[in-house]
Amino acid sequence: MMTSKILLVDDEVEFTSILAERMETRGMNVDTAESGAEAISKTESTFYDAIVLDMAMPEMDGITTLKELLKINPDLQIIFLTGKATLEKAVEAVKLGALDFLEKPVKLDNLIAKIEQAKTKKMALVAKREEEKIKKILGKKGW
Repeated sequence: MMTSKILLVDDEVEFTSILAERMETRGMNVDTAESGAEAISKTESTFYDAIVLDMAMPEMDGITTLKELLKINPDLQIIFLTGKATLEKAVEAVKLGALDFLEKPVKLDNLIAKIEQAKTKKMALVAKREEEKIKKILGKKGW
């Protein structure tokens, strides 16, 4: 199985570094960001299988970050992981395009299962877009 490329976004640096280390021992390639702005910057230049995003961050909250990330790439698979969960925020996040909404503390196996689900969904979306591009090219050539 190919290594998953993950971006962890949380202003709690100690939490993020520990989670990243645990995920890396499971064979994942993990980047971290301390803010929504940093996540957006990294996403503009790097392909991620999944983004794990905190809801409550200073300056740019998770919902705003989600909206901006999906403007960059609507196929991004974003999983919220937060200690400040409300049903309203979870529903809003999923309606806006988040794959799921998990509460801290989360069992690592549960998070990894969600990441694998996100990776599978992203691969299917990318494959579909590529297939559509090929059909369009072939249609122009009249083949």
